[in-house]
Formats: sequence, C-alpha cells, structure tokens
Amino acid sequence: MNKPARSFAKPLRDLAGKIIGESFRRQGFASAELVTRWPDIVGGEIAAVSEPVKIQWMRPAAGEESEPGTLILRVEGPAAIEIQHQAGIICERVNQFLGWRAIARLALRQAPVRRSRGKAKRAADPGAAAEVAATLPDIGDKDLKDALARLGAAIRRS
Repeated sequence: MNKPARSFAKPLRDLAGKIIGESFRRQGFASAELVTRWPDIVGGEIAAVSEPVKIQWMRPAAGEESEPGTLILRVEGPAAIEIQHQAGIICERVNQFLGWRAIARLALRQAPVRRSRGKAKRAADPGAAAEVAATLPDIGDKDLKDALARLGAAIRRS
C-alpha cells in the first residue's frame, strides 16, 4: 500500500517573497531592493527625509524604444525643495545601483515619511562604565579612557 506523499510546510520566506514581490511589481519596482536599500543607495541624509513610492513607466508607441521611468518619492514637506535640487544626483545613484538608465525624472509627493522601527538604543549606564574604568590600566588620555570604559560597558551589556 502506497502512502500519499507527505506535504511539508513551506518556508515563510518563499510565501512572503512571492506576495511582497508581486506588490512591488505592481508599483513598478523590478525588485524590492530599491526600497529596502534606499539609505545605501542615496545616503542617510536623503533617506531620512524621503522614500521611494513607485516607478512610473511610459508605454512606448509601436516601434519606439522605451524611455526611462519617473521615480515617485514621498518627501517630508520642508525637505522637498532640497530633494528637488538633488534630483540629478538621486537619479544618477539609482541608475548606478540598478545598472542601467532606468530613471530620468523624479516626482515628489509631500507627505510624512514612514520611519523604520529599528532597534531602540539603550542609554549607557554610567555605573557600568565606572566599573570598567576601574579595571583599565593607567591611561594618560582621560577622553580615551572614558571612551574605552563606555565601550567595555556596552560590550558587557550585549
């Protein structure tokens, strides 16, 4: 008697990747990396006040070559003028990341930028730093000794 093949649960990354990938494709992104690696692409200063929303592609007429798209960015209101002045740099960095001239223009939408919820930094414990400082050898530079004590306390904490 043959037993039916046992089906195992699929890894979550396989299911989520398909769902998220389809969502990104509908917004014009070929991959999620443009969104997930935005700070690496444009730098922390620009990424702090902007985020990519979607890429709009123009459909070419019959026989014409396709044109580069427009990257739509959500930008915090006060920073919009600065981002507009840096549009050429942003397009260049995105194109360099993608490896081809995919973006020719930026379109800005002023709205609050969603902040990623990173790991909250814990405040340094001055008592722990003082304990570590007491175990350090005699160091002439007080600033260096304080920095080493804070580093030692942070290492102990983690």
